[in-house]
Parts: sequence; structure tokens; C-alpha cells
Amino acid sequence: MNKPRKDMYRPPDDAVWFLPLGGSGEIGMNLNLYGTKGKWLMVDCGVTFGDESTPGIEVIMPDIGFIAERKHDLVAIVITHGHEDHIGALEHLWGQLQCPIYATPFTANLIRTKIAERNIPGKIRIIEIPLGGKFSLGPFSVEFISVTHSVPESNMLAIATPNGTVLHTGDWKFDPEPLVGKVTDEERLRELGREGVMAMIGDSTNALVAGHTASEADVQKGFKELFGGLPQRIVVTCFASNIARVKSAVAAARHHHREVGLVGRSLWRNTEIAEECGYLPEFPMLLSEHDAGFMPRHKVVYVCTGSQGEVRSALARLAVGDHAELVLEKGDTVVFSSRDIPGNEKAIGRVQNALIELGVQVITADQCESIIHASGHACRDELAQLYQWVRPNLAVPVHGEIRHQTEHAALAKSCQVPNTIIPSNGQIIRLGPGIAEVVGEVPYGQWGLDGRALRPLGHRTVKDRKKIGISGAAVATVVLDKGGRLLKEPQLSLLGIVDDHEMKSICGEAAAAIADAIENMQKSARADDQAVIKTSGQALRRFLNERQGKKPTTEVHVVRI
Repeated sequence: MNKPRKDMYRPPDDAVWFLPLGGSGEIGMNLNLYGTKGKWLMVDCGVTFGDESTPGIEVIMPDIGFIAERKHDLVAIVITHGHEDHIGALEHLWGQLQCPIYATPFTANLIRTKIAERNIPGKIRIIEIPLGGKFSLGPFSVEFISVTHSVPESNMLAIATPNGTVLHTGDWKFDPEPLVGKVTDEERLRELGREGVMAMIGDSTNALVAGHTASEADVQKGFKELFGGLPQRIVVTCFASNIARVKSAVAAARHHHREVGLVGRSLWRNTEIAEECGYLPEFPMLLSEHDAGFMPRHKVVYVCTGSQGEVRSALARLAVGDHAELVLEKGDTVVFSSRDIPGNEKAIGRVQNALIELGVQVITADQCESIIHASGHACRDELAQLYQWVRPNLAVPVHGEIRHQTEHAALAKSCQVPNTIIPSNGQIIRLGPGIAEVVGEVPYGQWGLDGRALRPLGHRTVKDRKKIGISGAAVATVVLDKGGRLLKEPQLSLLGIVDDHEMKSICGEAAAAIADAIENMQKSARADDQAVIKTSGQALRRFLNERQGKKPTTEVHVVRI
């Protein structure tokens, strides 16, 4: 009887491995694995969003084939906080893993709500852990450490193993007045530093930004200053998960005797959960979209989704006059209380241009004298402070592009961190004890949600769609008898290649090129459909390249009569 094959990727008994499958070398799509004593622990399971380079693909997530094949060794998924780039892939990928999910109450409720909207096979077990809670999972002991961010209940994770302790920062900043949730647990982080931290796996988003991130209290003050000078409707657009920003908008609106309406399904969902968790006692005072539409223009503030230019968002619909309940008019103001996520600039620009065409004033954080946005990510001074408290032996910068990671690594070295490694997705990194190094690489990639189907981004369907978008498509139908004799001139359809007035002549010439190629084939080859398809396709592509300078996607259909 054959012995079971040894898994070369089995985590060792005497070391801790780190394996990112998403979120290293990129912003978004965070999915990280820790391994020791034959077991794996997953931290976060997020998405990023498609752009013009992925036509038809709105949501992108990591390929989890590696860990799905080893799901019997995956002890759990632990979630740091409730942003889409950390939880958004759960509803699509959990079915391949079937393991417990651990999260604090607000995040757990977000996940439950998202999952309830989908028909997911299997019963998902979500275990709520209190803030600051500790729990054991196989060889891992995990502790939630409260930090401030732009969503309630963000956490760093202290992951203790028999081979050393790792601090996984998640997304964080230092904010003495976060307005919602707890301040960062400075004393516990100092304590960890005294106990000894083998490695810190840290957020790199703002590693290029000097200084200290603004406080949410500064944003509330900025809103109060700004709103006083705006005479008509005010729309504040922000991330739907930013409950503190909603709270700031409500406080500023009340200060100027205005009512507040929420606009956008995800915003309502998140604020309802925040109210259930005790973070938004103002919730009962908020107006529905219907009721907000009846308020006088100078007496209302809308808080609205769509700060990133999302096509189906509430703000995008308001910008083109397509919202069922609300309208914007000349003299109204839209305040973008957010920053542009890289890749979204064009979409945001389109929405802002449409608003300006309506006569609506657009105010962004860059052009406003008051502070109307605060990042949720630590800047350089905060990173330096954290390193001084934690004093890890190794810094591993994640959650950033290579430029962010490189700057983060240099900053860590300047803070006397002895070792740094800049990871890439798919690399297995030995964190310690002892020498820290890359010890292997596993297959990794990206999957896209294409309608209702998950496909690899390298799938032919996706590649063909991109190619069609760039170079067009050509379809030819060839009618032959059983012996291979052409019975009529090949018929062509050209999409996105030539103008209408050129269509007839180009199709005629292309048909002639295909006919010549078929007639030059050996008689036996003309009886083979695949040979005819190959020859006809080559002739069509060659003709279009020579005549039009195009290399379109081509399709040839053979009909035998």
C-alpha cells in the first residue's frame, strides 16, 4: 500500500511561518496565513475592486487554492475589523474552507448581515470575542488588542505560539479622540514589547506620509466650521463603514439646526448594526431617504455612499438625476469626506464632473481649509512610536504597494529593528526563532466575480473580454460541402474594428482572403473542420493585421452541407 505523500508545505514544529496570499505588494485584498506545528491560522479574507483593466469584474479576491487543499489543517479565520478589504471575500470563499470565524461583535454582525444576503452552502460558525478577548486555536493563542481606525472595533492581533509571539497590526492609527469606540490600548502594546515580540506584520498604507494622522474630533470641528457657510443642501459622502464620520456629520448638522438623512443601503445597514452595538445613539433621529426629500434645502444634511465614484452608489445616481427619492440642485454642496483610493481617480472624477454640471459645489479634503477627512491609517510618526513600544526582532511590511513597503522597512530600520523582510504574495517567510528568511513559494493568484461566477483573472473568458475591448472581434462563417468545397463566400461580422462605411468592402476583402486560404489547402485537410478553422482564422487575423493594424479576437464557424 502506498504511503500518504508528505506535504512539503507543512508548517514546522520548531518555527513560525508567514504566508500572504493577498495584500502584500498591493492595497486591499488582505489574506494572511500563519503556520506552526502542522497547523495554519488565517487572518482576514478581503477583496479589492475591479477597474478598467478588468471589464465585467467588479470584485477581486485572492486565489485560496493552496489553503483550500489543506483546510483540514486550517484552525480558523480571525478577522481584525469590518472593512471590505478584510472581510469582503468571506461570502465568496468560505464554502471552500468550512472553518470557524472569530471576530468582535460589530464585525461579527457585519459578516452575518453580508452572509444572510447570499445563499451560502453549509452553516457558518461565527464566534464573537469581546474587546480585548483571548482564545486558543490549536498551537495558536490569539489576543485582540483594541486600536483606533475608521471603523469600530478594529484590532491588532497578538498571536502567541510555542515558538514565539507575532503582532499582526491590521489597520490602525493613534487617535486620542476617536468619537466611536476605544482608543488604542497603549499599555498592552508596551507590555508586549517587554514580553518580547518575534515579528511585527504591519500596515504600510501611510508609510510615505510624514507626521501624525488627524483625529476624528478634528473632522467634527471642521464640519462645524464648514457647514455654517453653506446655504443650501449639504451632502457628505464617506465610506459606509465610517460610523465616526456619520456621528461627526450629525453633530455638525445639529450645531447648525439641520436634520440628517442617510442615503445608501450599505450605510443604513452599517449604522443599524452600530446602533445595536451601542456606537450610534443618534440613530433614531436619522431621516429616511423619503423623509429627507421633504426637508427644506437649508435645513438638511445628507450622508451618502459613493465617495469612490462607484457606479451604482447613491451619490452617482444623485449626480445624474437618477435617484428615486432625492434630487440635487444648483447651489447645493457635496463634501467628499474621504481620500481617493488609487485606481478610483477616474470614477471619482466622473461623478464630480457630473455634479458640477448640475451647478453643485464640490468640496474635497485637498481644497478645504477645515479638516474634513482623517485617514484611518498610521503615518510615519505613529509607526515610529509603535516600533519604540513593541521593539520586534523582525518587521514585515504588508498592506501596501512595494513603494509603501520599502519605505516602511527603512523606517523600521531607523527605529533600530534588527531585521526586515519585504514580502510578496505567495512567499513563505520563516519569522523565527533565529534566522528570518524566505523559505519557499506557493502558487497564488486572483479570482474575479464575473456576474455570478468566480473565475481566475487569467481565465480565457476574461482575457478575451479585455482583448475585445482593445482590438475588437471578428466572426467568420464558412459553408462547405462534405468534401471541403466552398459553397458560398465566407460571411463576416466585425465588431469594433472598422466604421460602418468601410464595413462592406473590408468584409468582402477578408472573405476573399479566407476563401483563398481554404482553396490552397490539401483536399484531405479541407474535410477536417479543425484544420479549416485554423487556416481560416490565420488568414483572417493576417488580413486584419496587414490592412487595419489590428489583432482582434477571432472566431470561425464551419457549416457542412
